[in-house]
Amino acid sequence: MNVKKSVKGSNLYCFLKRVYFKCRVALVPKHIYAVFSYWLRYRKYLNIEHPKTFDEKLWWLKFNYHHPLQTQCVDKWLVRKYVSDCGLSELLIPCYGHYENVTQLELEKIPEDEFFLKCNHISGGNMICNKKDFNKKKVSKQFGQWLKFNAYYYGYEWPYKDVKPCIIIEKVLHTSDPLGLFDYKFMCFEGEPRLLFLDIGVCNEDGTHSENYYRNIYDMDFNLTQIKETRENAPFPINCPKNFSLMKEYARILSKPFPHCRVDLYNIDGRIYFGEITFYHGSGYNSITPDAADEMIGSWIDIDRHINIFIERDIDNPGYKKITNMNK
Repeated sequence: MNVKKSVKGSNLYCFLKRVYFKCRVALVPKHIYAVFSYWLRYRKYLNIEHPKTFDEKLWWLKFNYHHPLQTQCVDKWLVRKYVSDCGLSELLIPCYGHYENVTQLELEKIPEDEFFLKCNHISGGNMICNKKDFNKKKVSKQFGQWLKFNAYYYGYEWPYKDVKPCIIIEKVLHTSDPLGLFDYKFMCFEGEPRLLFLDIGVCNEDGTHSENYYRNIYDMDFNLTQIKETRENAPFPINCPKNFSLMKEYARILSKPFPHCRVDLYNIDGRIYFGEITFYHGSGYNSITPDAADEMIGSWIDIDRHINIFIERDIDNPGYKKITNMNK
């Protein structure tokens, strides 16, 4: 039996994983873990002190660049306010509420029979549900485990550390495209989109995250590049959206405050929707080829501009945070 396939097995697996991650963070210095785990995965040395490649720059940002706005932006509930504050509320997927746990969920307040449940604080952690066959007990057990997980302990992604977990209910997005829903991931640097990672087939029919899908990488003129990252290209052609320029402009607006982030958008029959903002693509574990492309992408993250940005915490007011830039 696959342990992850059974409810009890899945709960045990999630519990042991949480214990392992927390013990590892407590016992192993983060720099040592980063270098060692990266070597085990790719047989490459991760140079965080003098970073050049994309992954090395991502790990440098994890350990050295902490902007309070990042915590709001990785929170899939609070980021809705950020998008609205940017004047882009029309991009938000219709939301039917948020709850601390599934038991609080009120089906009668959801206007549609089909709805999308997702956690606000982790990658994945979502599913499509239907009122007719909704099993609150079963769904509650699954989300109960997801809600206990803190993504910070997986890969030291600082913005997730203080996110308060909750469950969001959204409208299910459907597309008439026979190829399914495309995930447009704009890789942005200093507020400028430079590459598009287009994921095809990333979502299973039940709304969960697929393990196997295609990824095409395009330049900002929607030309397919020779760059590959972890996944293979789709074996069929993809047409450029007619409003691609508008998508780029939205990514530009949302990424403006940060040295680097990934802005995810959907485009359904010409209607653009906001997905999420991510600061460490692949948590800094990415196999980019060719090597020259890896260093080229890394060069777009100008750490010299941000090396002296840090967070100060007021001892008498732990909730207070401010940014200090010693370069100014």
